[in-house]
Parts: sequence; C-alpha cells; structure tokens
Amino acid sequence: MSLVRPFRLYGHDALLLKEAELTKEKYGSVHRVYIVCDQDNASKEDFQRWMIEKNPTDEVKVITGSDHMVMFSKSKELCLCLQEIVEKYS
Repeated sequence: MSLVRPFRLYGHDALLLKEAELTKEKYGSVHRVYIVCDQDNASKEDFQRWMIEKNPTDEVKVITGSDHMVMFSKSKELCLCLQEIVEKYS
C-alpha cells in the first residue's frame, strides 16, 4: 500500500489528467512487447495473434508451454523474458 498513489478522476487534479492524456503525438511513445502464451485455454493463440495484428507491438515473445497464468506455469521463463525486455527497451 505504500506504493499506491491516489489519482482522482475529477477535481483539482486536472493538470495530472492533462499530462496523462492520449494524443496522436504521444501514441506509440512507449515500447510495447506482447508475450504469447501458447497453451492458454482462455485466450487461444490465434486470438492473441489477432490482438497483436490489430494493435502492433515492437516485439512478440513466446513462452512455450505457458498457460493463461504464465506467472504460475512458467514463472522463471516469464522473469527472464521480462528482464530481456527491460534491458532492451530501457
């Protein structure tokens, strides 16, 4: 809870909302990487690929044998994957 910062949608924090506003100029300024979970029964791989096609990313990574809860099924692989992403895009 010490890391949670209050963010009001209405009121005197309008300046914060203005800075967070999505614009054409800002869109795409954050690198996006999609991690495909190839054994996901909730979101099948073809649906995941469709989402990637509709909202292109900078990179697509696949964690083989991972299911919908990749943080439980392949936690070590996910950690390594996230570490690679951080090193590449920071």
